[in-house]
Amino acid sequence: MDKIKPIFTVAATSVGGRTGHSETSDNVLTMDFSMPAEMGGPGTAGTVTPEHLFALGYAACFGGALSFTAEQRGKDASHAKTTCRVSIGKRAESGFALSVKMFVEDTTLPQADLDALVKEAHEKICPYSHATRNNVEVLFDVKGA
Repeated sequence: MDKIKPIFTVAATSVGGRTGHSETSDNVLTMDFSMPAEMGGPGTAGTVTPEHLFALGYAACFGGALSFTAEQRGKDASHAKTTCRVSIGKRAESGFALSVKMFVEDTTLPQADLDALVKEAHEKICPYSHATRNNVEVLFDVKGA
């Protein structure tokens, strides 16, 4: 694994795990967690799961990586809409695993251009994509002009 020189660091603390409370050290985010009914929990309204946060983070991060990649190639992907769907399920061996389906849409870019930008952003730029590679199944559905 490559060592990095940190540019930005954030810390978060959780008490109670999936049924507890978490907050960032700067109090920008503070939230209560609840197990979804589908996983045998109460699915309490107004609460989140780690999957909510992963989906939000990956969607935003990938959108930024896509815009960066496009800019480097003289293209404009500022109209791209990135939706990240995160699923959790049981592994055959034991425990749980995640899978990701990323939907990227930008009808201002030709399909071939958007396909190439998404591929490059995923393979070379996005830190979430680097973190999930060979660990989490990530599939893409890309819709351009």
